[in-house]
Amino acid sequence: MSISLELRGICRTYVKDNESFLAVDNVNLTVSPGEFLTFLGPSGCGKTTTLRMIAGFEIPSSGQIIVDGSDITQVPANKRDMGFVFQNYALFPHMTIFENVAYGLRIRGLSGDALASKVREGLAMVGLGNAEQRYPNQLSGGQQQRIAIARALVIEPQVLLLDEPLSNLDAKLRIKMRQDIKNLQKKLGITTVYVTHDQEEALEISDHIAVFSEGVVQQIGSPEEIYEDPQNRFVANFVGKSNFVDGTASADGFRTLGGTDIPYNVPASVRGACVLSFRPESAVLSEGPNAIQGEIVDSFYRGTGYQYIVQLDAGCRVAVEHAGKLHTGDTVSLVLNQAIFFDAKTGVRL
Repeated sequence: MSISLELRGICRTYVKDNESFLAVDNVNLTVSPGEFLTFLGPSGCGKTTTLRMIAGFEIPSSGQIIVDGSDITQVPANKRDMGFVFQNYALFPHMTIFENVAYGLRIRGLSGDALASKVREGLAMVGLGNAEQRYPNQLSGGQQQRIAIARALVIEPQVLLLDEPLSNLDAKLRIKMRQDIKNLQKKLGITTVYVTHDQEEALEISDHIAVFSEGVVQQIGSPEEIYEDPQNRFVANFVGKSNFVDGTASADGFRTLGGTDIPYNVPASVRGACVLSFRPESAVLSEGPNAIQGEIVDSFYRGTGYQYIVQLDAGCRVAVEHAGKLHTGDTVSLVLNQAIFFDAKTGVRL
């Protein structure tokens, strides 16, 4: 049966050269039973440290870790009943695949036919039932990752934790493996926390995403909420691509610092100096009463279309997606369909 996980005011401080450094700062979140939550953020943002604290590999400087209502903050890692999949797989090179997967079961006292049955069930679950007598160096990177997942799952953990499990794989294999992980997680209904710096990966596989920056959770929400309704400039900039235009908002619309008027129905709560932000797909190159004139200064082919860099004035360039082929130097008309606004100083959503 799936269980819940809760972090209450989790902090982690390190001391180096007599100076303290706050790596994780007051993280509060809840993972519902059977939920797939992803920690997303750049390197050094605190996401892996938080995951390791959940696993028990590190102890919080303050705060509580609650599993199904019980405080496990001080419980040793080997008593937490959690499966952990490492970034580098961490398979034992001198052991067969069978023995690698059996390792955790043997520690728990299982042996004989019961152990063999569990191992074969785990290998079948990840599609490698014929690999049990091979060694890790005889498998591809993707196969090794599957073995690492099988080893974590055969112990039937309450929570599955995965730390950047696909970062060592090539692009096409990463796409297949993340689909496999998502399908397996849903099939088993296991509560899962997954760490990645890959925004596309997080958007595709997660029920909810916690975006980290400098040890602080910036926003928690569904993939749709994170992408379409970012609560600050960092989230809007890190997840996907966004345009940011400095200027002034009024009841008449938005004016860039360079003096270009961008027609838009600005919310009544947004006035004065601020930042207008929009996704490249939220503007179209089209004629109309609300169109803005600009010049194409660069372009990028994306397979399904093009992304054009349009210069609106001396200080303002924006990215826009368009299916048709245009050329550098072309004058175009741009219509903005959807935008949000951020505080110019704090970056908080207005």
